[in-house]
Amino acid sequence: MQNVERLSITLPTDMVRLIRSKVAGGGYTSNSDVILEAMRAWLAQEELRAARLNGIRAKIAEADADPRPSLSEGDVERHFATHLKKSAKRRG
Repeated sequence: MQNVERLSITLPTDMVRLIRSKVAGGGYTSNSDVILEAMRAWLAQEELRAARLNGIRAKIAEADADPRPSLSEGDVERHFATHLKKSAKRRG
C-alpha cells in the first residue's frame, strides 16, 4: 500500500450526507474512497486546466515572436469590412 496520512476535514452537512449515501448505496467501501475519487477527478480537471493555460501561453508567446509587423486598428477594420462585403455579396 502507498504511503498514507490521516487527515481530518470539515465538510458541509449536505456533502457529508451525500458521501455517506454513496457508501450506504454500495458504490464505495468507505467515506475515504468517495473522497479519493473526488480528489482524482479534481486533479484530472486541474491537469486539463493547466494544459489549456500552457496552450494559451504558447500561442501568446508565438504571437509575440511573430516577425510580421503589427496591424493598426484601421488595418483590422478594413480587413473585416472587406470580408463582410464579400460575404454579403455571396449571400445575395
